[in-house]
This record gives sequence, structure tokens and C-alpha cells, in this order.
Amino acid sequence: MQQHWLKLCIVSRGVEAEGIIAIVLAAPDGGPLPHFSAGSHVDVEIAPDLVRQYSLCSTPAARDRYEIAVLRDPASRGGSTEIHERFAEGDTLRVSEPRNHFPLYPVRGEALLIAGGIGVTPLLCMAERLSAIGAPFALHYCTRSAARTAFRDRIAASGFADRVQYHFDDGPDAQRLDPASLFSGAIAEVDVYVCGPAGFIDWICAAAGSAGIAPQHLHREYFSAAPIEPAPGGDRPFLLRLASNGQMIEVAAEESAAAALARHGIEVSVSCEQGICGTCITRVIEGQPDHRDMLMIDGNAEFTPCCSRSHSPVLVIDL
Repeated sequence: MQQHWLKLCIVSRGVEAEGIIAIVLAAPDGGPLPHFSAGSHVDVEIAPDLVRQYSLCSTPAARDRYEIAVLRDPASRGGSTEIHERFAEGDTLRVSEPRNHFPLYPVRGEALLIAGGIGVTPLLCMAERLSAIGAPFALHYCTRSAARTAFRDRIAASGFADRVQYHFDDGPDAQRLDPASLFSGAIAEVDVYVCGPAGFIDWICAAAGSAGIAPQHLHREYFSAAPIEPAPGGDRPFLLRLASNGQMIEVAAEESAAAALARHGIEVSVSCEQGICGTCITRVIEGQPDHRDMLMIDGNAEFTPCCSRSHSPVLVIDL
């Protein structure tokens, strides 16, 4: 998959909440930007070898700007710190065209949007879309404190403010989110959308599963990949066969499929290298992928060569 980059200018930057800045990006000539849908994200090139993914939280109808919100995370791999410290209004950035691996599906009955901290960014877009089409939904927004809660003014001024419930870690126990109670009162036809830290998502998904919500109606987006436990005895090498010319490429036990392809002069665009952004997704024609990303499920006929491997001795891919 070839990455297409846009050169965008920071037209505004401001403090959105404690530790969070909001950045608005636009084309230097003010022209329209590629369309996106609720749940989309972009890659932002912070430095030549430093690319990070951020959900778009602007309204898709506003074609002249993209807005992102960036939490300064001391435990991050450097991207958020660089953005907070280095970039100011007037600076330019390379930004990818939007991609969406967390889409908003047609509403069957009700949508429950559940945000953990900065995970509100794609869900805010979804809430605005659902409100615009008159679909039933509720947004539950969990943060450490009111001071660390982004977009409170925007939500208060929206037409769906009465559908948003805040849950603060430092607040009384009665206002904290109880997912078991939330799902026990949900209607039969409900779709759940959750975004936030991995532990938060796993907590919500476990409660949803216990309440009988089918996996296909539970939609999630991770900001980082959970560590993968190595296979007993370590990873095994496998072969990639390119469908275009039959070339066979060995992927060693200690290298990624993307690295093996690059060794043979076959460049696959990669970005996060954790299996969360979808930049390198490649179609599988034959074989059984060992999905180690946060996007695929078993049986999916696609493959992320940045981190995934193969259960089959040979994996035939559409390259």
C-alpha cells in the first residue's frame, strides 16, 4: 500500500485540557482536504523516522481542516512530547490521507460510545454524526478528573450534551462507570464503540461479553498494541510467496515480514510497526496468518507484515 502524504500547516494550537493540546491543520492554500468519515485517523510525520497516528476529531463536513488532540504521555515513545514541545502555529507537517479502521456502522437500535481519556477523539466525531442523523446513542466519557477532560466546552455547546455522562476517577463512587450495570440495561440491538488505553478497552469488552453482546457488535480502537507473548520455543521462520511472480522469501524467526521483504528490495509502507494503524495491510491469497495486530481477527484474509507472522509454512500474499 503506497502512502500518500499531504503537506499541511498548523493554523491553530491551544490547550484543550490539562496535558492535552488541540491542533488544527489545513492546506497552505486553504483548499479542500480529502474526505474522511467518523472514526478515521491520520499518520503524522513528527520527524523523518518518527510517525504517529492520531484520530480526527473535527467534523467531516468541514473539508478545509483536520483537527487532532494530543495527550502528552510521559510513557510514550517520544511522539507526543515532540509535538508538545516542537510544533507551533505556522509550522508545516506531513500528514497522511485519512484511513478508517474504526468505522461507524449503520445503527441497528442504539450505539453506546465509551471513551477512556484521549480515546474520546474518534467517539466525539461519531457522536456528532449520530446526533446529525437523529440516531439513538449515549456517550460515556471516563477521565482521571474534570481538569483532564478534553472538549467539555464543545460538548456543552452541542445538540447532544444531554446524552453525555462523565465519569471521573477522582469523583464520588456513585458517578464512576459500572460497565456491568450499563450493559445489563442496554437494549437488545446495541452496538458498542470503545476507545482508550488497552486495559480500559479490555475491561469494557470483558463486561460486554459477559452481558451477551456479540463480538461483531463490539467495536474497539487501540492506541498501542498489547505485548505479544512469544510462542513456546520462540517464533519459527516461514516463507512468503509473492502472487505476482512466485518469488519465495524466507522470514527469519527474529525478523518481521516487512523487514524480510525490504531485504529483497520490496518496500511495503509501514508506520506504527505495532499493527494498529493499518498502513501495511496486505491481502492474503493462501495460507493462515498469525494475526499479531490489533485490527484483524482469525480467519481474516489480510495480513499486517509489520508485526504478524504465519501459522502456515507458506503464506501467499498479494504482492
